[in-house]
Amino acid sequence: MGFQTARTPDKAEDTAAVRERFAAGAQFIGGRLRPGTSGRTHTVTDPATGREVLTYRLAGPADVDAAVAAARDAFPGWARATPGERSEVLHRFAAVLDERAEDLARAESLQCGKPLKLTREFDVPGTVDNTSFFAGAARHLQGQAAGEYSGDHTSYIRREPVGVVGSIAPWNYPLQMAAWKILPAVAAGNTIVLKPAENTPLTSLMFAQAATDAGLPDGVINIVSGAGREAGEHLVGHPDVAMTSFTGSTAVGKRVAELATATVKRLHLELGGKAPFVVFDDADVEAAAQGAAAGALINTGQDCTAATRAYVQRPLYEAFVARVAELMETVRLGDPYRDGTDLGPLISHAQRDRVAAFVDRARSYATVVTGGEIPKGGLGDGAYYPPTLVTGAAQDSEIVQHEIFGPVLVVLPFDGDDEGLALADDTPYGLAASAWTRDVYRAGRATREIQAGCVWVNDHIPIISEMPHGGYRASGFGKDMSTYSFEEYTQVKHVMFDNTAIARKDWHRTVFGDR
Repeated sequence: MGFQTARTPDKAEDTAAVRERFAAGAQFIGGRLRPGTSGRTHTVTDPATGREVLTYRLAGPADVDAAVAAARDAFPGWARATPGERSEVLHRFAAVLDERAEDLARAESLQCGKPLKLTREFDVPGTVDNTSFFAGAARHLQGQAAGEYSGDHTSYIRREPVGVVGSIAPWNYPLQMAAWKILPAVAAGNTIVLKPAENTPLTSLMFAQAATDAGLPDGVINIVSGAGREAGEHLVGHPDVAMTSFTGSTAVGKRVAELATATVKRLHLELGGKAPFVVFDDADVEAAAQGAAAGALINTGQDCTAATRAYVQRPLYEAFVARVAELMETVRLGDPYRDGTDLGPLISHAQRDRVAAFVDRARSYATVVTGGEIPKGGLGDGAYYPPTLVTGAAQDSEIVQHEIFGPVLVVLPFDGDDEGLALADDTPYGLAASAWTRDVYRAGRATREIQAGCVWVNDHIPIISEMPHGGYRASGFGKDMSTYSFEEYTQVKHVMFDNTAIARKDWHRTVFGDR
Protein backbone atom coordinates (compact mmCIF):
# COMPACT_ATOMS: atom_id res chain seq x y z
CA MET A 1 0.00 0.00 0.00
CA GLY A 2 3.02 2.24 0.35
CA PHE A 3 2.05 3.89 3.63
CA GLN A 4 4.62 6.01 5.42
CA THR A 5 6.46 4.91 8.54
CA ALA A 6 4.61 4.49 11.81
CA ARG A 7 6.08 7.81 13.03
CA THR A 8 4.56 10.04 10.37
CA PRO A 9 1.07 8.89 9.37
CA ASP A 10 -0.61 11.25 6.91
CA LYS A 11 -4.22 10.79 5.87
CA ALA A 12 -3.89 12.43 2.48
CA GLU A 13 -1.01 10.18 1.48
CA ASP A 14 -2.68 7.10 2.94
CA THR A 15 -5.88 7.91 1.04
CA ALA A 16 -3.90 8.22 -2.18
CA ALA A 17 -2.27 4.86 -1.47
CA VAL A 18 -5.66 3.22 -0.93
CA ARG A 19 -6.95 4.55 -4.25
CA GLU A 20 -3.87 3.30 -6.04
CA ARG A 21 -4.09 -0.15 -4.45
CA PHE A 22 -7.74 -0.62 -5.39
CA ALA A 23 -7.72 1.13 -8.77
CA ALA A 24 -8.57 -2.21 -10.40
CA GLY A 25 -11.65 -2.64 -8.22
CA ALA A 26 -12.80 -3.72 -4.77
CA GLN A 27 -13.81 -7.30 -5.60
CA PHE A 28 -11.25 -10.07 -5.01
CA ILE A 29 -12.25 -13.12 -7.01
CA GLY A 30 -10.04 -16.02 -8.02
CA GLY A 31 -6.94 -14.28 -6.68
CA ARG A 32 -7.42 -10.99 -8.59
CA LEU A 33 -8.97 -7.58 -8.00
CA ARG A 34 -11.77 -6.58 -10.33
CA PRO A 35 -14.60 -4.01 -10.41
CA GLY A 36 -18.14 -4.83 -9.41
CA THR A 37 -20.86 -5.20 -12.02
CA SER A 38 -23.95 -4.00 -10.13
CA GLY A 39 -23.95 -0.68 -11.98
CA ARG A 40 -23.81 1.20 -8.67
CA THR A 41 -20.97 2.73 -6.69
CA HIS A 42 -20.27 3.21 -3.01
CA THR A 43 -18.00 5.66 -1.23
CA VAL A 44 -15.85 4.68 1.72
CA THR A 45 -15.79 7.77 3.96
CA ASP A 46 -13.42 8.76 6.75
CA PRO A 47 -15.77 9.02 9.76
CA ALA A 48 -13.48 11.55 11.45
CA THR A 49 -13.76 14.12 8.65
CA GLY A 50 -16.60 13.06 6.37
CA ARG A 51 -14.15 13.05 3.44
CA GLU A 52 -14.04 10.47 0.66
CA VAL A 53 -11.45 7.73 0.94
CA LEU A 54 -12.42 5.49 -1.99
CA THR A 55 -15.34 5.23 -4.40
CA TYR A 56 -15.72 1.77 -5.94
CA ARG A 57 -18.18 -0.22 -8.00
CA LEU A 58 -20.37 -2.47 -5.87
CA ALA A 59 -20.72 -6.20 -6.39
CA GLY A 60 -23.93 -7.54 -7.86
CA PRO A 61 -25.32 -11.07 -8.23
CA ALA A 62 -23.01 -11.80 -11.18
CA ASP A 63 -19.97 -11.06 -9.03
CA VAL A 64 -21.27 -13.32 -6.28
CA ASP A 65 -21.80 -16.07 -8.85
CA ALA A 66 -18.25 -15.63 -10.11
CA ALA A 67 -16.82 -15.70 -6.59
CA VAL A 68 -18.80 -18.82 -5.65
CA ALA A 69 -17.68 -20.50 -8.88
CA ALA A 70 -14.03 -19.67 -8.08
CA ALA A 71 -14.44 -21.06 -4.57
CA ARG A 72 -16.19 -24.17 -5.89
CA ASP A 73 -13.40 -24.80 -8.40
CA ALA A 74 -10.71 -24.36 -5.75
CA PHE A 75 -12.42 -26.56 -3.19
CA PRO A 76 -11.38 -30.07 -4.35
CA GLY A 77 -7.67 -29.25 -4.40
CA TRP A 78 -7.70 -27.35 -1.12
CA ALA A 79 -9.81 -30.01 0.63
CA ARG A 80 -7.30 -32.67 -0.46
CA ALA A 81 -4.32 -30.71 0.88
CA THR A 82 -2.83 -32.34 3.94
CA PRO A 83 -3.16 -30.67 7.33
CA GLY A 84 0.56 -29.99 7.19
CA GLU A 85 0.28 -28.29 3.81
CA ARG A 86 -2.57 -26.06 4.96
CA SER A 87 -0.68 -25.27 8.15
CA GLU A 88 2.45 -24.27 6.25
CA VAL A 89 0.54 -21.79 4.08
CA LEU A 90 -1.21 -20.29 7.09
CA HIS A 91 2.09 -19.85 8.92
CA ARG A 92 3.42 -17.92 5.91
CA PHE A 93 0.17 -15.95 5.88
CA ALA A 94 0.70 -14.89 9.51
CA ALA A 95 4.22 -13.73 8.66
CA VAL A 96 2.99 -11.64 5.71
CA LEU A 97 0.32 -10.03 7.87
CA ASP A 98 2.91 -9.19 10.49
CA GLU A 99 5.11 -7.55 7.84
CA ARG A 100 2.14 -5.45 6.71
CA ALA A 101 0.90 -4.61 10.21
CA GLU A 102 1.29 -0.84 9.86
CA ASP A 103 -0.49 -0.74 6.50
CA LEU A 104 -3.37 -2.76 7.95
CA ALA A 105 -3.59 -0.61 11.08
CA ARG A 106 -3.79 2.62 9.13
CA ALA A 107 -6.27 1.33 6.56
CA GLU A 108 -8.49 0.12 9.41
CA SER A 109 -8.26 3.48 11.14
CA LEU A 110 -8.96 5.35 7.92
CA GLN A 111 -12.16 3.47 7.06
CA CYS A 112 -13.51 2.99 10.62
CA GLY A 113 -12.33 6.05 12.55
CA LYS A 114 -10.53 3.90 15.13
CA PRO A 115 -7.60 5.51 16.95
CA LEU A 116 -4.31 4.17 15.66
CA LYS A 117 -3.41 2.95 19.13
CA LEU A 118 -6.44 0.63 18.97
CA THR A 119 -5.71 -0.75 15.51
CA ARG A 120 -1.97 -1.08 16.21
CA GLU A 121 -2.34 -2.65 19.64
CA PHE A 122 -5.57 -4.64 19.34
CA ASP A 123 -7.06 -5.20 15.89
CA VAL A 124 -3.93 -6.07 13.93
CA PRO A 125 -1.97 -8.03 16.57
CA GLY A 126 -5.12 -9.98 17.38
CA THR A 127 -5.56 -10.87 13.72
CA VAL A 128 -1.94 -11.99 13.33
CA ASP A 129 -2.22 -14.10 16.47
CA ASN A 130 -5.48 -15.64 15.26
CA THR A 131 -3.81 -16.57 11.98
CA SER A 132 -0.89 -18.17 13.81
CA PHE A 133 -3.30 -20.09 16.03
CA PHE A 134 -5.21 -21.58 13.10
CA ALA A 135 -1.95 -22.43 11.36
CA GLY A 136 -1.28 -24.75 14.27
CA ALA A 137 -4.86 -25.88 14.74
CA ALA A 138 -5.03 -27.04 11.13
CA ARG A 139 -2.78 -29.96 12.11
CA HIS A 140 -5.01 -31.07 14.97
CA LEU A 141 -8.35 -31.45 13.21
CA GLN A 142 -9.15 -35.01 14.16
CA GLY A 143 -12.08 -37.36 14.40
CA GLN A 144 -12.73 -40.03 17.01
CA ALA A 145 -10.26 -42.89 17.24
CA ALA A 146 -11.34 -46.19 15.71
CA GLY A 147 -13.17 -48.70 17.88
CA GLU A 148 -15.33 -51.83 17.80
CA TYR A 149 -18.62 -50.68 19.26
CA SER A 150 -20.92 -53.35 17.83
CA GLY A 151 -18.46 -56.19 18.24
CA ASP A 152 -18.56 -57.10 14.55
CA HIS A 153 -17.58 -53.75 13.08
CA THR A 154 -14.89 -51.13 13.34
CA SER A 155 -16.12 -47.54 13.43
CA TYR A 156 -14.31 -44.28 13.14
CA ILE A 157 -15.18 -40.65 12.59
CA ARG A 158 -14.00 -38.47 9.75
CA ARG A 159 -14.16 -34.69 9.94
CA GLU A 160 -14.61 -33.28 6.46
CA PRO A 161 -14.92 -29.69 5.18
CA VAL A 162 -18.43 -28.60 4.33
CA GLY A 163 -17.55 -27.02 0.96
CA VAL A 164 -18.01 -23.41 -0.11
CA VAL A 165 -18.73 -21.09 2.82
CA GLY A 166 -20.56 -17.80 2.27
CA SER A 167 -19.86 -15.37 5.10
CA ILE A 168 -21.01 -11.85 5.93
CA ALA A 169 -18.97 -9.62 8.26
CA PRO A 170 -19.88 -6.34 10.03
CA TRP A 171 -18.27 -2.90 9.94
CA ASN A 172 -17.18 -2.55 13.57
CA TYR A 173 -14.12 -4.84 13.38
CA PRO A 174 -13.63 -5.40 9.64
CA LEU A 175 -10.16 -6.96 9.81
CA GLN A 176 -10.76 -9.14 12.83
CA MET A 177 -14.15 -10.29 11.60
CA ALA A 178 -12.65 -11.22 8.23
CA ALA A 179 -10.10 -13.31 10.10
CA TRP A 180 -12.71 -14.91 12.36
CA LYS A 181 -14.76 -15.95 9.33
CA ILE A 182 -11.98 -16.97 6.98
CA LEU A 183 -9.39 -18.70 9.16
CA PRO A 184 -11.34 -21.62 10.66
CA ALA A 185 -13.06 -22.19 7.32
CA VAL A 186 -9.85 -22.51 5.29
CA ALA A 187 -7.89 -24.27 8.06
CA ALA A 188 -10.56 -27.00 7.93
CA GLY A 189 -10.23 -27.32 4.14
CA ASN A 190 -13.17 -25.19 2.99
CA THR A 191 -13.11 -22.35 0.50
CA ILE A 192 -14.92 -19.10 1.20
CA VAL A 193 -16.66 -16.06 -0.23
CA LEU A 194 -16.75 -13.21 2.29
CA LYS A 195 -18.93 -10.13 1.98
CA PRO A 196 -17.62 -7.33 4.20
CA ALA A 197 -19.77 -4.32 5.03
CA GLU A 198 -19.77 -2.09 1.96
CA ASN A 199 -18.48 0.91 3.92
CA THR A 200 -15.44 -0.96 5.34
CA PRO A 201 -14.03 -3.35 2.68
CA LEU A 202 -10.39 -2.20 2.67
CA THR A 203 -8.76 -4.48 5.22
CA SER A 204 -10.79 -7.53 4.19
CA LEU A 205 -9.40 -7.09 0.68
CA MET A 206 -5.88 -6.57 2.05
CA PHE A 207 -6.27 -9.70 4.18
CA ALA A 208 -7.19 -11.76 1.10
CA GLN A 209 -4.32 -10.27 -0.89
CA ALA A 210 -1.89 -11.17 1.88
CA ALA A 211 -3.16 -14.76 1.86
CA THR A 212 -2.60 -15.02 -1.89
CA ASP A 213 0.89 -13.53 -1.55
CA ALA A 214 1.62 -16.14 1.14
CA GLY A 215 0.80 -18.94 -1.31
CA LEU A 216 -2.87 -19.71 -0.66
CA PRO A 217 -4.29 -21.03 -3.97
CA ASP A 218 -6.44 -18.70 -6.04
CA GLY A 219 -10.13 -19.06 -5.28
CA VAL A 220 -9.74 -20.31 -1.72
CA ILE A 221 -10.54 -16.81 -0.38
CA ASN A 222 -12.80 -14.46 -2.33
CA ILE A 223 -14.17 -11.06 -1.31
CA VAL A 224 -17.33 -9.48 -2.73
CA SER A 225 -17.88 -5.87 -1.66
CA GLY A 226 -21.56 -5.18 -2.14
CA ALA A 227 -24.81 -4.21 -0.50
CA GLY A 228 -26.59 -6.63 1.79
CA ARG A 229 -29.88 -6.85 -0.07
CA GLU A 230 -28.22 -7.43 -3.42
CA ALA A 231 -24.91 -9.21 -2.88
CA GLY A 232 -25.46 -10.51 0.65
CA GLU A 233 -28.84 -12.11 0.11
CA HIS A 234 -27.72 -13.66 -3.16
CA LEU A 235 -24.69 -15.15 -1.40
CA VAL A 236 -26.73 -16.61 1.47
CA GLY A 237 -29.29 -18.10 -0.89
CA HIS A 238 -26.79 -19.41 -3.44
CA PRO A 239 -27.36 -23.14 -4.12
CA ASP A 240 -23.60 -23.84 -4.30
CA VAL A 241 -22.93 -22.33 -0.86
CA ALA A 242 -22.96 -25.09 1.76
CA MET A 243 -22.78 -22.90 4.85
CA THR A 244 -23.43 -19.32 5.92
CA SER A 245 -21.71 -17.52 8.78
CA PHE A 246 -23.07 -14.11 9.69
CA THR A 247 -22.06 -11.53 12.28
CA GLY A 248 -24.32 -8.51 12.75
CA SER A 249 -27.58 -7.39 14.27
CA THR A 250 -30.20 -9.81 15.51
CA ALA A 251 -32.78 -8.30 13.14
CA VAL A 252 -30.64 -8.97 10.06
CA GLY A 253 -29.64 -12.34 11.48
CA LYS A 254 -33.28 -13.41 11.38
CA ARG A 255 -33.41 -12.56 7.68
CA VAL A 256 -30.17 -14.49 7.05
CA ALA A 257 -31.63 -17.50 8.87
CA GLU A 258 -34.77 -17.32 6.76
CA LEU A 259 -32.74 -17.34 3.53
CA ALA A 260 -30.37 -20.07 4.69
CA THR A 261 -33.23 -22.29 5.80
CA ALA A 262 -34.79 -22.12 2.35
CA THR A 263 -31.76 -23.92 0.91
CA VAL A 264 -31.18 -26.13 4.00
CA LYS A 265 -27.62 -24.97 4.56
CA ARG A 266 -25.59 -24.93 7.74
CA LEU A 267 -25.83 -21.67 9.66
CA HIS A 268 -23.64 -19.88 12.20
CA LEU A 269 -24.91 -16.61 13.71
CA GLU A 270 -23.07 -14.18 15.98
CA LEU A 271 -25.60 -11.46 16.69
CA GLY A 272 -26.25 -8.53 18.98
CA GLY A 273 -25.44 -8.10 22.64
CA LYS A 274 -26.33 -6.03 25.68
CA ALA A 275 -23.62 -7.12 28.09
CA PRO A 276 -24.34 -6.82 31.83
CA PHE A 277 -21.59 -5.69 34.21
CA VAL A 278 -22.51 -6.91 37.70
CA VAL A 279 -20.69 -5.27 40.63
CA PHE A 280 -21.21 -6.94 44.02
CA ASP A 281 -20.73 -5.02 47.26
CA ASP A 282 -17.38 -6.66 48.07
CA ALA A 283 -15.81 -5.66 44.72
CA ASP A 284 -12.81 -3.37 44.34
CA VAL A 285 -14.76 -0.29 43.30
CA GLU A 286 -11.76 1.35 41.60
CA ALA A 287 -11.07 -1.75 39.52
CA ALA A 288 -14.75 -2.04 38.64
CA ALA A 289 -14.99 1.63 37.62
CA GLN A 290 -11.86 1.39 35.49
CA GLY A 291 -13.19 -1.79 33.89
CA ALA A 292 -16.59 -0.27 33.22
CA ALA A 293 -15.21 2.84 31.56
CA ALA A 294 -12.87 0.85 29.35
CA GLY A 295 -15.40 -1.91 28.67
CA ALA A 296 -18.11 0.55 27.69
CA LEU A 297 -15.94 2.72 25.46
CA ILE A 298 -13.83 0.17 23.57
CA ASN A 299 -14.11 0.88 19.83
CA THR A 300 -16.34 3.88 20.70
CA GLY A 301 -18.83 1.42 22.16
CA GLN A 302 -19.32 -0.26 18.78
CA ASP A 303 -18.69 -3.72 20.19
CA CYS A 304 -21.34 -6.36 20.77
CA THR A 305 -19.57 -7.44 23.96
CA ALA A 306 -19.14 -3.88 25.31
CA ALA A 307 -20.26 -3.21 28.88
CA THR A 308 -23.62 -1.51 28.39
CA ARG A 309 -25.62 -2.24 31.56
CA ALA A 310 -23.84 -1.90 34.92
CA TYR A 311 -25.73 -3.31 37.90
CA VAL A 312 -24.10 -2.15 41.13
CA GLN A 313 -25.03 -3.37 44.59
CA ARG A 314 -26.38 -0.42 46.51
CA PRO A 315 -23.51 0.12 49.05
CA LEU A 316 -21.11 0.81 46.13
CA TYR A 317 -23.56 2.48 43.75
CA GLU A 318 -22.87 6.17 44.39
CA ALA A 319 -19.08 5.75 44.54
CA PHE A 320 -19.11 3.71 41.34
CA VAL A 321 -21.21 6.26 39.42
CA ALA A 322 -19.05 9.15 40.58
CA ARG A 323 -15.79 7.41 39.65
CA VAL A 324 -16.98 6.24 36.24
CA ALA A 325 -18.13 9.79 35.45
CA GLU A 326 -14.69 11.12 36.43
CA LEU A 327 -12.94 8.58 34.21
CA MET A 328 -15.22 9.23 31.24
CA GLU A 329 -14.52 12.95 31.48
CA THR A 330 -10.78 12.29 31.06
CA VAL A 331 -11.25 10.46 27.74
CA ARG A 332 -9.82 12.43 24.82
CA LEU A 333 -11.88 12.58 21.61
CA GLY A 334 -9.98 13.50 18.52
CA ASP A 335 -8.39 12.66 15.18
CA PRO A 336 -7.69 8.90 15.11
CA TYR A 337 -4.29 9.60 13.50
CA ARG A 338 -3.21 11.99 16.26
CA ASP A 339 -1.13 10.91 19.25
CA GLY A 340 -3.10 11.22 22.46
CA THR A 341 -6.50 10.40 20.99
CA ASP A 342 -8.40 7.91 23.12
CA LEU A 343 -11.73 7.78 21.32
CA GLY A 344 -12.47 8.25 17.65
CA PRO A 345 -15.77 8.86 15.88
CA LEU A 346 -18.59 6.43 15.34
CA ILE A 347 -18.67 4.70 11.97
CA SER A 348 -20.98 7.29 10.37
CA HIS A 349 -23.09 10.35 11.04
CA ALA A 350 -26.17 8.14 10.79
CA GLN A 351 -24.86 5.92 13.58
CA ARG A 352 -23.94 8.95 15.67
CA ASP A 353 -27.44 10.34 15.27
CA ARG A 354 -28.95 6.98 16.21
CA VAL A 355 -26.91 6.87 19.44
CA ALA A 356 -27.77 10.49 20.24
CA ALA A 357 -31.47 9.78 19.75
CA PHE A 358 -31.37 6.96 22.33
CA VAL A 359 -29.84 9.32 24.89
CA ASP A 360 -32.15 12.21 24.02
CA ARG A 361 -35.24 10.03 24.45
CA ALA A 362 -33.88 8.78 27.79
CA ARG A 363 -33.82 12.32 29.22
CA SER A 364 -37.56 12.05 29.82
CA TYR A 365 -37.13 9.16 32.26
CA ALA A 366 -33.44 9.07 33.29
CA THR A 367 -30.48 11.29 34.17
CA VAL A 368 -27.53 11.93 31.86
CA VAL A 369 -24.64 12.24 34.33
CA THR A 370 -21.96 13.11 31.79
CA GLY A 371 -21.74 13.37 28.00
CA GLY A 372 -24.86 13.19 25.91
CA GLU A 373 -24.16 16.11 23.57
CA ILE A 374 -22.87 15.97 19.99
CA PRO A 375 -19.55 17.86 19.94
CA LYS A 376 -19.25 21.12 18.06
CA GLY A 377 -16.25 23.08 16.85
CA GLY A 378 -13.31 21.15 15.46
CA LEU A 379 -15.00 17.77 15.85
CA GLY A 380 -18.25 18.90 14.26
CA ASP A 381 -17.47 17.50 10.81
CA GLY A 382 -16.87 14.00 12.15
CA ALA A 383 -19.27 11.41 13.56
CA TYR A 384 -18.17 12.01 17.13
CA TYR A 385 -20.17 11.33 20.29
CA PRO A 386 -18.75 11.68 23.80
CA PRO A 387 -18.57 9.04 26.54
CA THR A 388 -22.00 9.10 28.13
CA LEU A 389 -23.18 7.86 31.51
CA VAL A 390 -26.88 7.44 32.29
CA THR A 391 -28.55 6.63 35.61
CA GLY A 392 -32.12 6.40 36.89
CA ALA A 393 -33.49 4.34 33.99
CA ALA A 394 -35.99 1.57 34.63
CA GLN A 395 -35.07 -2.02 33.79
CA ASP A 396 -37.73 -2.21 31.09
CA SER A 397 -36.73 1.09 29.43
CA GLU A 398 -35.46 1.29 25.89
CA ILE A 399 -31.97 2.37 26.85
CA VAL A 400 -31.54 -0.68 29.10
CA GLN A 401 -33.13 -3.27 26.82
CA HIS A 402 -32.00 -2.29 23.31
CA GLU A 403 -28.54 -2.42 21.76
CA ILE A 404 -27.28 1.15 21.25
CA PHE A 405 -23.84 0.41 19.77
CA GLY A 406 -22.21 3.60 20.99
CA PRO A 407 -20.22 4.96 23.97
CA VAL A 408 -23.14 4.84 26.40
CA LEU A 409 -23.21 3.09 29.79
CA VAL A 410 -26.38 2.80 31.88
CA VAL A 411 -25.97 2.13 35.63
CA LEU A 412 -28.71 0.67 37.83
CA PRO A 413 -28.60 -0.30 41.54
CA PHE A 414 -29.61 -3.64 43.04
CA ASP A 415 -29.95 -5.00 46.57
CA GLY A 416 -29.55 -8.76 47.00
CA ASP A 417 -27.48 -11.12 44.86
CA ASP A 418 -30.60 -12.83 43.52
CA GLU A 419 -31.85 -9.52 42.16
CA GLY A 420 -28.54 -8.58 40.56
CA LEU A 421 -28.21 -11.88 38.70
CA ALA A 422 -31.86 -11.82 37.62
CA LEU A 423 -31.42 -8.32 36.20
CA ALA A 424 -28.29 -9.41 34.33
CA ASP A 425 -30.29 -12.03 32.42
CA ASP A 426 -33.29 -9.78 31.85
CA THR A 427 -32.78 -8.96 28.16
CA PRO A 428 -33.14 -11.17 25.07
CA TYR A 429 -29.37 -11.21 24.55
CA GLY A 430 -26.65 -13.48 25.88
CA LEU A 431 -23.29 -12.79 24.27
CA ALA A 432 -21.06 -11.61 27.11
CA ALA A 433 -21.14 -10.47 30.75
CA SER A 434 -18.88 -9.81 33.68
CA ALA A 435 -19.05 -10.21 37.46
CA TRP A 436 -17.00 -8.16 39.91
CA THR A 437 -16.36 -9.62 43.36
CA ARG A 438 -13.62 -10.82 45.71
CA ASP A 439 -15.76 -13.79 46.80
CA VAL A 440 -15.00 -16.99 44.90
CA TYR A 441 -18.46 -18.41 45.68
CA ARG A 442 -20.23 -15.34 44.36
CA ALA A 443 -18.05 -15.47 41.25
CA GLY A 444 -18.81 -19.14 40.76
CA ARG A 445 -22.53 -18.56 41.10
CA ALA A 446 -22.45 -15.67 38.63
CA THR A 447 -20.57 -17.68 36.01
CA ARG A 448 -23.07 -20.53 36.37
CA GLU A 449 -26.26 -18.49 36.32
CA ILE A 450 -25.59 -15.68 33.85
CA GLN A 451 -26.70 -16.89 30.43
CA ALA A 452 -23.97 -15.67 28.13
CA GLY A 453 -21.35 -17.20 25.88
CA CYS A 454 -18.54 -15.53 27.83
CA VAL A 455 -18.54 -14.44 31.48
CA TRP A 456 -15.51 -12.56 32.73
CA VAL A 457 -14.67 -12.25 36.42
CA ASN A 458 -13.07 -8.95 37.49
CA ASP A 459 -12.42 -7.93 33.89
CA HIS A 460 -14.43 -7.21 30.76
CA ILE A 461 -13.50 -7.45 27.03
CA PRO A 462 -10.28 -9.54 26.70
CA ILE A 463 -10.45 -12.33 24.12
CA ILE A 464 -7.86 -14.93 23.14
CA SER A 465 -7.49 -17.10 20.06
CA GLU A 466 -7.55 -20.32 22.06
CA MET A 467 -11.01 -19.72 23.53
CA PRO A 468 -14.40 -19.56 21.73
CA HIS A 469 -16.61 -16.55 21.14
CA GLY A 470 -20.35 -16.90 20.60
CA GLY A 471 -23.70 -16.30 22.20
CA TYR A 472 -26.83 -17.63 23.80
CA ARG A 473 -30.45 -16.79 22.95
CA ALA A 474 -30.93 -13.76 20.66
CA SER A 475 -27.16 -13.36 20.43
CA GLY A 476 -27.00 -16.34 18.08
CA PHE A 477 -25.36 -19.75 18.07
CA GLY A 478 -22.07 -21.29 17.04
CA LYS A 479 -18.52 -20.26 17.86
CA ASP A 480 -15.80 -18.11 16.37
CA MET A 481 -12.12 -18.60 17.23
CA SER A 482 -10.59 -21.62 19.03
CA THR A 483 -10.81 -25.24 17.92
CA TYR A 484 -14.50 -25.14 18.88
CA SER A 485 -15.08 -23.18 15.67
CA PHE A 486 -14.22 -26.30 13.68
CA GLU A 487 -17.57 -27.68 14.81
CA GLU A 488 -19.15 -25.08 12.53
CA TYR A 489 -16.88 -25.61 9.53
CA THR A 490 -16.68 -29.40 9.40
CA GLN A 491 -19.21 -32.17 8.97
CA VAL A 492 -18.89 -35.45 10.84
CA LYS A 493 -18.96 -38.70 8.89
CA HIS A 494 -19.28 -42.12 10.51
CA VAL A 495 -17.36 -44.85 8.64
CA MET A 496 -18.14 -48.47 9.56
CA PHE A 497 -16.27 -51.60 8.43
CA ASP A 498 -17.59 -55.16 8.75
CA ASN A 499 -14.98 -57.37 10.42
CA THR A 500 -16.65 -60.80 10.04
CA ALA A 501 -16.46 -61.53 6.29
CA ILE A 502 -19.75 -63.44 6.77
CA ALA A 503 -22.22 -63.09 3.91
CA ARG A 504 -25.40 -63.62 5.92
CA LYS A 505 -25.44 -61.40 8.94
CA ASP A 506 -27.52 -62.25 11.98
CA TRP A 507 -29.64 -59.13 11.61
CA HIS A 508 -30.75 -60.21 8.12
CA ARG A 509 -33.35 -62.48 9.74
CA THR A 510 -35.41 -59.38 10.54
CA VAL A 511 -35.95 -59.13 6.78
CA PHE A 512 -36.05 -62.75 5.64
CA GLY A 513 -35.82 -66.23 7.20
CA ASP A 514 -35.30 -67.34 10.81
CA ARG A 515 -32.24 -67.77 12.96
